Amino acid sequence: MPPRPAALALLAAALLAAAPAQAHFLEILPSADVLPEGGALSVALLFTHPMERGPVMDLARPKRVGLAAGGKVTDLTASLREDKVEGHQGWRFDTSLSRPGAVTLFVEPQPYWEPAERRWITHYAKVVVDGYASGEGWEQPVGLPVEIEPLTRPTGLWTGSLFRGVVRVKGKPAAFVPVEIEWANDGSVTAPNEAFVTQVTRTDQNGVFAATLPRAGWWGFAALTEGPAAKGPDGKPAKSELGGLIWVRATDLPPAK
Repeated sequence: MPPRPAALALLAAALLAAAPAQAHFLEILPSADVLPEGGALSVALLFTHPMERGPVMDLARPKRVGLAAGGKVTDLTASLREDKVEGHQGWRFDTSLSRPGAVTLFVEPQPYWEPAERRWITHYAKVVVDGYASGEGWEQPVGLPVEIEPLTRPTGLWTGSLFRGVVRVKGKPAAFVPVEIEWANDGSVTAPNEAFVTQVTRTDQNGVFAATLPRAGWWGFAALTEGPAAKGPDGKPAKSELGGLIWVRATDLPPAK
């Protein structure tokens, strides 16, 4: 006798509950983390699971992208252009650095509905780029609702460096907040099992966390907080998640001469 629809539904629900949750990361990856002579910069936006190289999820046109430097914010939203990745919607924008000093590129997305978790996800993501290798200006926050403020300079990092940051929610340090960490896999690494896909730490009582960068490439840090109660597309009660992300790049030391 074939399984009844109700039994199939229960089995599907059980399998879904047993499956490990995948970490969602909003990538904001520039063409370089340091521009020693200034110049053009291309920035890619993608909503995906970086370590597993997918799946890619459709990213609705962001509410805002911008560049923060010297206490001023330049709105770059009008420069957004759609960029299809594996048939899904991503985005790109271009800018240029003409003066010495670090700039922070950031994105404020539309909330993303995750039906498996019945949760709206909003991740405020940023990345710092140093113009003319100045090493200055990287400390300044943007003022996002949830934000990781770097305590380690987030540019010019060697592989193996220790990165430290403080998580702020509405400007105040957030204690004991989980921070998920993933590497933007270039296809060269296969995780031994699910436990190695997403690294997890927590902030201390002062909102501070630390982690090393064991491999060259881009690393994403996602501080996750519970947002206000919400309703799903069906009008039923749902949860919301507000995240603050920062991306940093590690570079291998060159061979000794």
